[in-house]
Amino acid sequence: MSTSISDITAAKAALRKELRARRRAHADALPREASALVFNRPPRPVLDLIPQDATIGLYRADPGEAPSARYIRHFFEAGHTIALPRITTLTEPMRFHLHTDPYGESDLEEGPLGLRQPAADAPELVPQVLFMPLVGFTARGERLGQGGGFYDRWLAAHPGTLAIGMAWDVQEVESLPTEDHDMPLAAIVTPTRILGPF
Repeated sequence: MSTSISDITAAKAALRKELRARRRAHADALPREASALVFNRPPRPVLDLIPQDATIGLYRADPGEAPSARYIRHFFEAGHTIALPRITTLTEPMRFHLHTDPYGESDLEEGPLGLRQPAADAPELVPQVLFMPLVGFTARGERLGQGGGFYDRWLAAHPGTLAIGMAWDVQEVESLPTEDHDMPLAAIVTPTRILGPF
């Protein structure tokens, strides 16, 4: 018997609730000293995947998400152009814009979802490499996102993008309900492993 779209949607919603709680509890339980060390810099096998002159898309981490600030600074210091997502409404596509101040974040403003994002007049960019947050993932490179579809739609429109997920190990699951529009990842980075390239 085939699984209906509504069944898949319900299964994803239940998984998101469970995995968000798991992710947040794990991040909150980390001692401050350990938190300062994880995701400190991209591991060498990941760096080897990235072209020297690539524009790098990253994200500002929500509480509980794999922290991205040190990756942003690492790539900025290495001379890469940095792009962060900008969202205007829940129905408009996500776009990436130039981020020039990874230390003071003076070029960011409050976005509609409560996350700071580049200002509207920041130049729009198309990253060749995209580091993205996950709610859940499998060892095969499948991902469960926040549910808004922003990243899936962006990756579908930019099929040449090298998409790399960032997650805590506790976010791994054996399997995920997937749909045709769910975009796979090229690799996943956790504090203890690199999965892929797939």
